[in-house]
Amino acid sequence: MSIYPTPEQVQKLVAGPQDRPVVMINLLRFKSQADGPEEGMSGEEAYRRYAIKMREFVESKGGRFIWIGRIDSQVIGEGGEGFHAAGLVEYPSRKAFLEIASDPYVQEEIGASRSAGLESQWLLAATEMPS
Repeated sequence: MSIYPTPEQVQKLVAGPQDRPVVMINLLRFKSQADGPEEGMSGEEAYRRYAIKMREFVESKGGRFIWIGRIDSQVIGEGGEGFHAAGLVEYPSRKAFLEIASDPYVQEEIGASRSAGLESQWLLAATEMPS
């Protein structure tokens, strides 16, 4: 598993609905021990450092953190057993998500804590279904 999208995955994201908010469904697996600049703490602690700063940045750009929680069991299906936490983050648009994710602040300043603590991630983009 990886922690960054492939170019093909980014193209598919961009091809989705442009005029509506997008909710990013984050499924996270943490390293038992962080590495790099966060060495000496758990992967979850390192990721939490990133998440606190990321939340402030996302909210300053019109997004919002909807929910984050610990995964304690998989009830249906297979393949998600290894994830430790899940989070829902809403962005004003797919374009806004890409601008935030590629911002130098995220990439260069706070991204090191994310990489130090995160072992793998599934990131799913979702748009609201019509009622």
